[in-house]
Amino acid sequence: MIAIQPMKTIVSLLAAGCLSTGQLLAQTNPVFTVNAAQIKTPVQKTMWGIFFEDINFGADGGIYAELVKNRSFEFAAPLMGWKELRQNNANGSILINNRGEQLNNPRFARFTVRSAAGYGISNEGFRGMGIKQGEGYDFSLQARVVEGNVTLRVELVNAANEKIASTSLPLSGKDWKKYTGTLTASATEAKAKLNIWFEGTGIIDADIISLFPQKTWKNRPGGLRADLVQLLADMKPGFLRFPGGCIVEGRELATRYQWKKTIGAVDDREVIVNRWNTEFRHKLTPDYFQSFGLGFYEYFLLSEDIGAEPLPILNCGMACQFNSSEVVPAEELDPYIQDALDLIEFANGTTDSKWGKVRAAMGHPAPFNLKLMGVGNEQWGEQYVERYKLFAKAIKAKYPEVKLVSSLGPNPNGELFDYLDPVLRGLKADILDEHYYRAPDWFLNQAKRYDNYDRNGPKIFAGEYAAQSKAIASAENSNNWQCALSEAAFMTGLERNADVVHMASYAPLFAHAEGWQWTPDLIWFNNLQSYGTPNYYVQKMYSANRGTHVVSTTLNNETAAGQIGLYANAVIDTVSKEVIVKIVNTSATPQTSEVVINGVKKLDKSAAIEVLKSGDLQLANTFARPAGISPQQQTIALKGKKLPVTLAPYSFQVIRVKML
Repeated sequence: MIAIQPMKTIVSLLAAGCLSTGQLLAQTNPVFTVNAAQIKTPVQKTMWGIFFEDINFGADGGIYAELVKNRSFEFAAPLMGWKELRQNNANGSILINNRGEQLNNPRFARFTVRSAAGYGISNEGFRGMGIKQGEGYDFSLQARVVEGNVTLRVELVNAANEKIASTSLPLSGKDWKKYTGTLTASATEAKAKLNIWFEGTGIIDADIISLFPQKTWKNRPGGLRADLVQLLADMKPGFLRFPGGCIVEGRELATRYQWKKTIGAVDDREVIVNRWNTEFRHKLTPDYFQSFGLGFYEYFLLSEDIGAEPLPILNCGMACQFNSSEVVPAEELDPYIQDALDLIEFANGTTDSKWGKVRAAMGHPAPFNLKLMGVGNEQWGEQYVERYKLFAKAIKAKYPEVKLVSSLGPNPNGELFDYLDPVLRGLKADILDEHYYRAPDWFLNQAKRYDNYDRNGPKIFAGEYAAQSKAIASAENSNNWQCALSEAAFMTGLERNADVVHMASYAPLFAHAEGWQWTPDLIWFNNLQSYGTPNYYVQKMYSANRGTHVVSTTLNNETAAGQIGLYANAVIDTVSKEVIVKIVNTSATPQTSEVVINGVKKLDKSAAIEVLKSGDLQLANTFARPAGISPQQQTIALKGKKLPVTLAPYSFQVIRVKML
């Protein structure tokens, strides 16, 4: 650290042009001044939120807790995920029947069993099945006995094919009915398989073969994976954007996301290919489909569970412009627009309305109080503007209170952005969705991005952002500390401009360690474990310390946005009566600093400080070291209204002080 020079020397160096303002700050302890009485703007409850997309096995194989892959034989290859079992040359066979395209779930399996024992079928799960010792698992299937007398012996086996759980289910009757059983695991296994053995002889039809852990989120049968939802709830998010992302668009319109096909009975929801199935050569996943067990009703319910405003994004008659660029002619958009109107009724309508009645029948008579909706995902060009105008006209005519999110394309600048931004501002759009996947330096340099935005224009949704350690969509990107730290610095600028920026969310959210397509990602998981990245903890620290109002904050009388690598902002919380200061030190040098809090009568004698830091910018959390970079708690005494703080190299800290 540079020694403090006598004032006469400093003045001489400045006069000679040998010392910059930044160097001067480095040689005099930086002072952050917070004026808690000088309120700049309220902070929206939606300021920090969550972006969800079914990428990286985020839904099926991820947060949707179903353990059986291709449970209804509806994948393009009907037996993908399944394998026949034979012992002692047992005589048996499987045939896939198709009842016709008029059904959402047309296929079922017919098993012909000619040996009394030794024939069966096995499911591999999503890169295996995660099974925990002592826990229960609910097995079910739809079945009928065409002829004969058959009992199912259902087993879970470990990677060595050793049995770790079993149950038996006698089948009877020629009519379809649901059979259920419970398996209790005697061991923990990350790569378990489900085996079903047929005992007896006959012909059996089977469909929707399912296995769920009993310990789901809120213990809901057929529900969500508890540890993954808990990580989301811990963030205290202001909103949940769903279902994406490019998943909304589809590679072509035939495989776009259609919300009406994702509600009602789970068994009747149509399975379609996931658009990330073969998107990247480095991570081909031909077994990636969407069962929609996690559909729009479940998204709304999840939003309610974690206290987040729901933000559904709907297809606007455009497929992914990076893929097919397929569009619906503007004069044929009515069904798409009607879907948007019907969704608002589904979420908010009374129980005697058409779609409100559907919601109530699914178990939620009370409305979900939808206030936000996105028109299109990451669209651009004149064709998007044409469609947005038609959507906005119809929605605002019937539901003027609903705020619409509109796309500014895939980049934060350039030709596409430069066209859309003024056009949508001219249309008086409610909220503009900006996306930025860029290098860490870009985030550091953009901390003042919104300082000069029009305060009276549309509000900004920083809808997708993540620092890329290597390059956009590179398989070598890492969730390292350098990326997370640069995002923390950038977010001081988002918060400082909370009168313009009303929403922000990192993307993507989830990634399966053996099934990902895109990096970096906020939360990583395998079949048994999950952990938050350093980026996750940055997001959590901002969201959990949102506050209610932005207040004046300066670093040596200037906006704290990069001087000697320091970034800062402050808010107050009028509910908890606290001052909350966020400071980022992106330099390799420890900074001995002081936070002066003015504009309050009296402060508590100590401050609670949460620190996220690492001396290694390339360090990332792992399954072996899931909390390697995670917040550490400290308490520091105040000297009146002055708080002495040491800003560790490469650190982000949140300071909370009670106002008395």
